[in-house]
Amino acid sequence: MITNEEIALATHCLAFALENGASGVRITLSKSLMNLVGMLNGEVDKTAHALDKSLQLQLFVNGRFGTFSSNRLEKDELESFILQAIDTVKMLEEDKFRSLPDPSRLAKDAVTGQELGLWDATAESITSARRKELAISSSFWARKAEAEKGFTLIAEEGEYSDSIFDSVTMDSQGLFARHTETSFEIGYEATVQDSEGNHYSNYWWDAAPFLKDLQLESCAQKACLRAAQAISPVSIDSCRTNLIVDSECAGKLVTPLLNALGGFAVQQKNSFLADKLGKKLFPDSLSIIDLPRVPGETGCRLFDSEGVATRELPVIENGVVKTFFINTYIGHKMGVEPTIEDATRVKLMPFGGCSTQEELLQKMIDGILVTGFNGGNSNAATGNFSYGIEGFLIRGGRKVHPVREMLITGDFISLWNNLVATANDARPCLSKLIPTLAFKDVSFSA
Repeated sequence: MITNEEIALATHCLAFALENGASGVRITLSKSLMNLVGMLNGEVDKTAHALDKSLQLQLFVNGRFGTFSSNRLEKDELESFILQAIDTVKMLEEDKFRSLPDPSRLAKDAVTGQELGLWDATAESITSARRKELAISSSFWARKAEAEKGFTLIAEEGEYSDSIFDSVTMDSQGLFARHTETSFEIGYEATVQDSEGNHYSNYWWDAAPFLKDLQLESCAQKACLRAAQAISPVSIDSCRTNLIVDSECAGKLVTPLLNALGGFAVQQKNSFLADKLGKKLFPDSLSIIDLPRVPGETGCRLFDSEGVATRELPVIENGVVKTFFINTYIGHKMGVEPTIEDATRVKLMPFGGCSTQEELLQKMIDGILVTGFNGGNSNAATGNFSYGIEGFLIRGGRKVHPVREMLITGDFISLWNNLVATANDARPCLSKLIPTLAFKDVSFSA
C-alpha cells in the first residue's frame, strides 16, 4: 500500500527536520484500507469503505520532545508543518530522559513488512460483489428453523470486513522497519425470544489474517445458540465456589497483570506488582510468555513503536515475575535497562491435562462457568477487583442453568494463586492466547 514515493517523502521529512534544528527524529508512516458489509436479518444493511493515511512525527529538539501527526502528505505542507512543530517543541520544558533508543536495540529484520507472513494477497483483489456474497453466506437468518426449539430468533445483526494495514517506521539513527498485514473479520449479535416474550442477546466473532481461515458460516449460528442458552436464568445465593472462565473472555483476568507490569504504571507506583520483579508470587503452574515473532499469528510484530526489536520473553515463569515492559523513556527515568514497550502476543501455558473446556468442567465438578463480564473494575495499585458476570451453574461437570447479575470479587494475587487447571483451547484470533481457566474458592455475590 505504501508507495516508494511516499517512503521517499517520509525520508525527506526526516532529513528536513534534522536540517532545521532537530537533534533526533522518528517518523511513522501508516496507511490502512477497510471495507465492510453490514447484515440485518439476512439482508445487506450497509456498506463502508475507509482509507486512512497519516504521518506521525516525533521530534527531539534541544533536550525537548514533542509528537505531531498529519494526514496531509504533500511536500510543501509537510515542510511547513515540520517547521511549526520544531518551533513548538522549543517552547516546551527540557526533559533529560528523552532520547531515541540505543541503535543496537533496533529491528534490522523488518525490511519488506511481510517477514511474518501476515499478508493475504487476495485482499487486494476482493470485489464489492464478492464481499456481498461472503456477507450473505455468513448469515444464519434463512436457516434459523434449524436451531429454533423453545425460542424464536427475532433479530440478527452482523458485519463482515476485510482490512489492509501497512506502516513504516524510520529514525535519524538509520532505522527502517516495516510491518504489513491483512485482517478478515466476521461478527454477529443475535436476539432471541422465549415463549413468554423475554428477550436474550449474545454475540460471536472471528478474525484471521487469511480469508481461508475465517469461520464465516458458523459465526451467526453460534451467536444465536449462545443467546438461546441464556434463556431462563436462575438466581443463586452468594457463595464461594469454583470459577471457570471461558477462553473467549479469560483475557479479562490477564490484562490487569500485564498492565501492572507496564513501565509507566511501575514508575508511577500505580501497580500492585511495582516491586515484585524476580519474586515468586504465583503457583509453579503459572507461566505466561510473550511470543511476538511466530509467523502467521495474529498480533505478532517484529518491532514496537520505537522500532525496538521484539523477542520472546518470559513474563511470569513458574510463578516468578520475570519482566517489566519498559520503553526507552521510562528506562531512563527509572535508571534501568529498557525491554520493549508492551506485550505483543502473550500465551498462558496450559496445564492440568485437560484438552477441552468440557474435560475441565468434568475435572472441577461444580462451580460457575463465566462466559462474559458485565462491567466492574479493578484497582491497578492494589490489585483488588469486582466484576459483573454471566454464565452457567455447573453441577456434576455439566451446565445446569444460565446465571447472570452476579459479582466476583477479590484480589488478583490471591485469585491467581487459586488457579488449579486450564484447558488447551485458546482462541487464535485473540492477541492474548488464554485458555479456559479454572480457579478454586472464589467469592460470588448475588
